[in-house]
This record gives sequence, structure tokens and C-alpha cells, in this order.
Amino acid sequence: MLIIFTGNGKGKTTAALGQAMRAVGEGKRAIVHQFIKGPWISGEDKIAPIFGDKLTIIKGGKGFVGILGDSLPITEHQRAAQETWEHIKEAVRSGEYYLVVADEFNVALSLQLLNKQDVLADIILLKKELEERDALLVLTGRGADRDIIALADLVTEMREVKHPYNSGTKARRGVEF
Repeated sequence: MLIIFTGNGKGKTTAALGQAMRAVGEGKRAIVHQFIKGPWISGEDKIAPIFGDKLTIIKGGKGFVGILGDSLPITEHQRAAQETWEHIKEAVRSGEYYLVVADEFNVALSLQLLNKQDVLADIILLKKELEERDALLVLTGRGADRDIIALADLVTEMREVKHPYNSGTKARRGVEF
């Protein structure tokens, strides 16, 4: 099954992590590969080791692209995104995981860190493998591509109604990361 969590509201990664918790709670293995998100440590990174090999979180990104002081060339971000996508495909194909999360995938695609046509072809093939094993691939991030949405089995859009950031409150540990 292909699941997408998208939209401008908070909660896409949180929903994917919740899906991972459910999988682990059922004795299954989950792996989360994070695009974009750089080397900083967030709450999920601190808790994942408790679950041993049942939950793995891997940061493949080099940080935010073109904002917040990013000075890396776009080619560096593209290389990191392509490597992360390759790892995601390997995780699905390995059959070792019930749930594979591609966190911030939609953002990586919209920033053209990945080639859309290549990714579409990959997802079509991956869906067949997922269906054979009754496994899940979750794609998160705002701005999900229409063609990717068309391939999905379940799509949830988070819509921002109100957020403290709009009043000048900075992101908080344990809430946004």
C-alpha cells in the first residue's frame, strides 16, 4: 500500500512516525529515511534506539535547501536525495520491513532533487512488491505531486488552521521536532 501524508499543516512526519509505532507494536519492522532533514537530533532520533532493530531512522538529507543559511550547491542536495531514494528502494525490495517511510519525499521531489519520471517508474514497480507482501510505503511532505497522488492508495492532507509560528513562536522540541 502506498500512503501519502501531505499538506501545509503540521503533522505529516508525526503521522508517519505514529504509523511506524503501530507497526512496531504489532511486532513488525519499520525504517524511516529522511530527506532534507540534516544532522540535527530530533525527538524521534532519541527514542528509536529503544526499539532495537524494529525501528530504524536514517537522515539522508543535508539540511534545508537554499534557506536558513544553506550554502551547499544544489548538486550536493541532489546527490544526497538520490542516495536516500536508492536506500528506500532497497529497503522495500529487501522484504525486511513491513513499513518504509520516505520522510519529506514530496519536498525533495518538488525541489527537483529527484527526477520525477524516474521516481514514478520506481513507485509503480515498488507498489507491486508492496502488494505482494502486504507492506507499506509512506511518503510525507508538503506539495505532493498529482501524479504520485494518483498512484497512492491512501492520501491525507494536513491543513493548517492555526499555528504558533505565525505569531512569532519558534519551533519547539517535542512538538515540531
